[in-house]
Amino acid sequence: MTKIVFMGTPDFSVPILRMLHEEGYEIAAVVTQPDRPVGRKRVLTPPPVKEEAVRLGLKVLQPEKLRGSEELEEILRINPDLIITAAFGQILPKELLEAPKLGCINVHASLLPKYRGGAPIHQAVIDGEEKTGVTIMYMAEKLDAGDIISQREIPIEETDHTGILFEKLSLLGRDLLKDTLPDIIAGTNDRIPQDESKATFAHNITREQERINWSKSAREIYNQVRGLHPWPVAYTTFHGENVKIWWAKVGDSKAEGQPGEVVKIGKDHFEVATGEGTLAILELQPAGKKRMSAEDYLRGVGSKLQIGDLFE
Repeated sequence: MTKIVFMGTPDFSVPILRMLHEEGYEIAAVVTQPDRPVGRKRVLTPPPVKEEAVRLGLKVLQPEKLRGSEELEEILRINPDLIITAAFGQILPKELLEAPKLGCINVHASLLPKYRGGAPIHQAVIDGEEKTGVTIMYMAEKLDAGDIISQREIPIEETDHTGILFEKLSLLGRDLLKDTLPDIIAGTNDRIPQDESKATFAHNITREQERINWSKSAREIYNQVRGLHPWPVAYTTFHGENVKIWWAKVGDSKAEGQPGEVVKIGKDHFEVATGEGTLAILELQPAGKKRMSAEDYLRGVGSKLQIGDLFE
């Protein structure tokens, strides 16, 4: 039987691990990130993959850093036939990449060579892409540059946000890996080198990328809002305080104003001028407050909002 070590951390990875277990593969160990403090109370919380692995009765390893760790030595002693990663969150050292006889493969949430890196789903939505997908690939020392084994694509719907796509692509990756694994184990799979000239990158989201630039078009800002929903969430400032914009849509007001200016106030939304068109704000979170609908905001803390007020 093929001995597998699985590496993954967030919710995205859980259906993939569950599939491997349900299909009867021998999972010798599950490697995931250490428990981290979560929320305002900083409660030490295990990653979703650890919770699933414990539920399934699997051995769990949680190295702070793989390179030079005791956990790395333990993985090498296990001598897996195949290592499968899915949003693990760490770079695998060369000695580990070269250890399994069937290699190390990764379930990556983009249509490689497009969007290599740690935030391919976020970036695809922010960029207004009309499709995305999953790639099963061999891992190499260079980031997400290994040979492609299989790919499958899906459309990005108008109202899709990053959270929805995480779920869709997780299940797509699960199904694609299920279909692809028998060929990998048999040694009959495809192995297609990536076209380096078409490579693009989606590095982890920075704080600068979260801030709304009202000079951009309403469509670009809408894509930014949904690309950063439900985390880390786009934001702007109002009277010097940060305001998170949880949800919005391209507005229908013909009113004109300078970028960031409030040009329309309705019952359940208000519209802000952009470099092209308006953005209708539907859900937001003022500094120090909970997330709320625009309707609740306009009845409460935003009741003094006026046309002409400026978001920056």
